[in-house]
Amino acid sequence: MHTPSSNQLEAEPEMSDTNANAPNTFFIEVSGSGLPECDGLYVPSTALPTESESGTLSSLGYWNGRMAWDRSDGKSERSPALSYSNSYSSWRICRLDGHLAYDATFDVDMPPTDREWHVYKKGVAPAPKVVIHHYDPRELCPAPNVIFVLGGPGAGKGTMCELAESQLGWTHLSMGDLLRAEQAKGGETAAVIDQFITAGQLVPNEIMVRLLKDSMEWITRTTGKNNFLLDGFPRSLNNMEGWNEVFGREAEFPKMLYFECPYPVLEQRILGRAKYSGRSDDNVESMKSRFDTFKAQTLPTVEFFKSEGKCIEVDTSQDRRTVYALVVEQLAEFTDEEAAARPLTERAEILLGLRPWPKKDK
Repeated sequence: MHTPSSNQLEAEPEMSDTNANAPNTFFIEVSGSGLPECDGLYVPSTALPTESESGTLSSLGYWNGRMAWDRSDGKSERSPALSYSNSYSSWRICRLDGHLAYDATFDVDMPPTDREWHVYKKGVAPAPKVVIHHYDPRELCPAPNVIFVLGGPGAGKGTMCELAESQLGWTHLSMGDLLRAEQAKGGETAAVIDQFITAGQLVPNEIMVRLLKDSMEWITRTTGKNNFLLDGFPRSLNNMEGWNEVFGREAEFPKMLYFECPYPVLEQRILGRAKYSGRSDDNVESMKSRFDTFKAQTLPTVEFFKSEGKCIEVDTSQDRRTVYALVVEQLAEFTDEEAAARPLTERAEILLGLRPWPKKDK
């Protein structure tokens, strides 16, 4: 390790060494700073154990008792180049010459990604953006563990996916939400999406599947989560063809959860939901049209997955608690046990009918 000089980071008070740290397996991406030399990828520090300015004995990947990182290109005169200062309670990013450029005065375990960094004396505005990666961004992202979720309108897809996300740690992705988010960004892809939607045509498979793939990869890299419920995809065999083109025909098909529910029950639910949903398509005419489309375009996809032994039917005409128990059972193989043992949140209790919806202020 390079020994910090007096013109580098300030000395800090003595601290005891815990010497019982979990391995640092995170990677930090710094970008957009007014001092481009500070941008780039930072990797777990490999500095040999030594005594820090505060008297703390460092360990591999750590400095002052918290995780620390070196520049991946090895150009910084200081190692670690991104670390925590105990006396100033701040995270610090240094220039190539070891001088402090940016800091974030927050007593948190990891470099803050959702708060603004401060431009220090030797830095240049603007301050950088910081992203934490759970996997080395120079390598391929681990493949996602995907389960498709299909069912007619009102079958309970959104409710059960929300519960699985909040209570079981799965990530719920809706194709409609992804398309709307991409439109809001603007740019070339947004213009293509606008063009197809305005013309009343389906967005090309390549765009839809690429959005799914990119979203899953970003979530996996930045959160470490790898379990995904894809709500409302694939809606047709043509969608499945697009999936194969992006993920490869040799890849194993994901499993499908098919929420099966008789039409009269779906109709009753939609009409009941219409009282408070505000959705323009929550009416009898739209309901019948959506269900006819579902039967014509989506049911053949369900039958295909059944023929492949990849479809699990869930009778969602039952009460919500029974349906949720079945969903929990089907996801148990990949669900973190600690997450599954968490008590129900207030929102989950409302969704399961265990407590009433809060009254709206008049």
